[in-house]
This record gives sequence, structure tokens and C-alpha cells, in this order.
Amino acid sequence: MTHDARPLAVFDLDGTLADSGHRQHFLEGARRDWSGFFAAAVDDPPLDEGVRLVLGSAAECEIRYLTGRPERCRRDTVAWLAEHGLPEGRVYMRRNDDRRPARQTKLEILKRLGRERDVRMLVDDDELVCDAAEQAGFTVVRARWTVASPSLKDAQEREGRT
Repeated sequence: MTHDARPLAVFDLDGTLADSGHRQHFLEGARRDWSGFFAAAVDDPPLDEGVRLVLGSAAECEIRYLTGRPERCRRDTVAWLAEHGLPEGRVYMRRNDDRRPARQTKLEILKRLGRERDVRMLVDDDELVCDAAEQAGFTVVRARWTVASPSLKDAQEREGRT
């Protein structure tokens, strides 16, 4: 196995490569249906802007995926990436019991990657994740091609679920 010395391009999934808009209704109301929310991810349409960016980045960078999805979603997530022709790359997911905000879990992994390799960029739609990554010295591309619902933003920050 050869060591890939190319820089890393790290991509978020939900709201960056995958359009999760059709399943955000699972997070509305007092009782959020996390099982339903994640089960419906297999039906996410790809986001054209994100797909173009990841495909273009693959020419110069090794692609990695960094998501707030829990580990129990790995099989469906990897299948979704393959189904939509996205570049192969290691997928980093949160532990099933990890409820910390995405800005903490993702930055922890990003910093670890940065110690091992040159991280060319992080592409993410979560403004708090982007802010934390920039403050840590990473180059960030803010995926502003979708609008997350208030329920999803609240879930990302307060419940540490995505």
C-alpha cells in the first residue's frame, strides 16, 4: 500500500454534499425523531455545487468525509457516496453516544488530521464548525448553497446529533 502524500480536502455531508431538506421535518416539534431523520438519509439528493467541488478537488487532493452522523449510519452513508459517484475516501463519523456539538467533534478530528497531513480545506455548511476551524487555522469553504432549518441548526449545536 502506497502512502498518499497529497493534501487532504475534507467534506461534510449533510447540507454540503447531501440535501437533507426533505428529512428535516423529523427534527421539528418537542420530540425529535432521530431514527427517522437518519434512516431517510439514503434518499437525500446530491447537491450539485458540493458534488462539483468534491470531484474537482479529487484531482489534487485525497478526499476525506467528516460528518456529524453517528457511526450506526456508516453502511448507508458509504453506499450513498458510491451511488452518487463521489470519490472514495475515509469517512469520519461521531460515536453513537457522542452528543457534543459538531463544532467540537469535527474540530477534534480535523486537528488530528492536520497533525498527520496537510489539510487543504474543510468544506462545511455549519457556520459554527466553520468558525471554529478558521480560528484553529484551517482554510474553510462555507457551503452556502442550502439553507438549514432552525430545527436542524438547534440540533447541531445543542443536541450534538448531526
